[in-house]
Amino acid sequence: QVQVVESGGGLVQPGGSLRLSCAASGFTLDYYAIGWFRQAPGKEREGVSCISSDGTTYYTDSVKGRFTISRAHAKNTVYLQMNSLKPEDSAVYYCAVSTKYYSVPVPYDEYEYWGQGTQVTVSS
Repeated sequence: QVQVVESGGGLVQPGGSLRLSCAASGFTLDYYAIGWFRQAPGKEREGVSCISSDGTTYYTDSVKGRFTISRAHAKNTVYLQMNSLKPEDSAVYYCAVSTKYYSVPVPYDEYEYWGQGTQVTVSS
C-alpha cells in the first residue's frame, strides 16, 4: 500500500528553524519527483519546493535562500529544511509525489500521492 507521511512540524519563533520529513512506504522516493506545498487558513494551497529524480530543485521566490529540499536515500525520505522562518510561513505543509512527471516544477495536477500534512506555526 502506497503511503506518504509528513512529520517535523511544530511551533517555532520567528528566525528559527524546522526540518520537515516526507517518508514513503510502498514505493521508492528516489525514482520520482517530490513536492512540498503549504496551505494557510483562507488561502489556496501553494507550491513551496520540489525535487526531481535527478536532484534538480525548484523553490518558490518567497522561500529562496531560506528553505532547502534534499533526499535521504537510505531512509526513503525527503526533507525540507526551513531556516529564518517568518510568521507568513505558518501553514499546513504537505508532501506530494509524482510518478509520471520527471522535470521540475511539477504541475499541481500531476501529483498523485499526498500526505496528511503537518502544521508549522511561526510565532513569538
